[in-house]
Amino acid sequence: MVKPRRNIAAVITLFFVAPLVAEYLLGDLPLRLLAALIVLVPAYGGGAVLIRETARRTGRGWPTMLMLGAAYTLIAEGLVTQSLFNHDYLKMHMHLLDHAYIPAFGIGGWSILFAFNLHTFWSMGVSIALVESLFPAEAETPWLGPVGDWIVAVVFVLGAAANFGVGFKQNQFVASRAQLLGAAVVSVLLMVSAFLFPARRSRLAGGMVPSPWLTGAVAFVLGMGVLKTPPQWGWAAVGALLAIDAVFLVLVAYFSRQTGWSALHTLSLAAGGALAYGILAFTRKPLVGGVLGMRISNAVFLAAAVWLLWLDASRVIRHQTLE
Repeated sequence: MVKPRRNIAAVITLFFVAPLVAEYLLGDLPLRLLAALIVLVPAYGGGAVLIRETARRTGRGWPTMLMLGAAYTLIAEGLVTQSLFNHDYLKMHMHLLDHAYIPAFGIGGWSILFAFNLHTFWSMGVSIALVESLFPAEAETPWLGPVGDWIVAVVFVLGAAANFGVGFKQNQFVASRAQLLGAAVVSVLLMVSAFLFPARRSRLAGGMVPSPWLTGAVAFVLGMGVLKTPPQWGWAAVGALLAIDAVFLVLVAYFSRQTGWSALHTLSLAAGGALAYGILAFTRKPLVGGVLGMRISNAVFLAAAVWLLWLDASRVIRHQTLE
């Protein structure tokens, strides 16, 4: 177990960055609905803090956090909002389950894979990387003690309950027992699998590492590929998402083991993902409110993301020069 270096500021920052990335930077919610953070902060932020603290406390890193992020996806979308099983989630008539539908499980192949991408890589991965880069000296250590972790866990559960309540009031939908049990079992299996990764991986000396500008650009292109793949392609869309994910994971797994890989490279991946979200938001039809208000909101959150990335990069570079 790694000894924590208390950093309440980092924890609070992650609590807010996670929902802001997941819902506002992407363009699902506009600036005028910031009040929704009351229920979104505990659910998204609580999950991100728990994932990050669990991995760092056990001396593990990104493979564990990504697996826990996948488990979070099933908890959030399979057990809480149950959108993975709802053919008309929030009565928005999006029919997301229709694409590559799997009747035996009552799920859409595209929708569940897309949800895994959004929550694992963006809601959890990008958010954690952005905040860890703000505090580079404590990036690989826990920020809370055991008591703090329990408090966050309680907050997360309360947030999940609140999100379920809001969703049920709007939907009056509950998935079948088999679907709920399946989501719970697979989420537990993913959490167990997260700790099969070794605490520390050996670095490979001598390999070439691309510049952070290049890794960020690749992350941006692959991220846009995930976000812009048309779900109407059905199983072809599923194949495209799987191919993009495989390319990303293989490249990161290889280059991150090289001795030249740095915190700046990790930040560049988060930067590519964040910018893909922020730019894509301008092309989406508003889910809430009018177009003008949403575009103003998009501009504000993209500008905030760029400012945060600049601050992250300056702190990481300053920390690296002092090492």
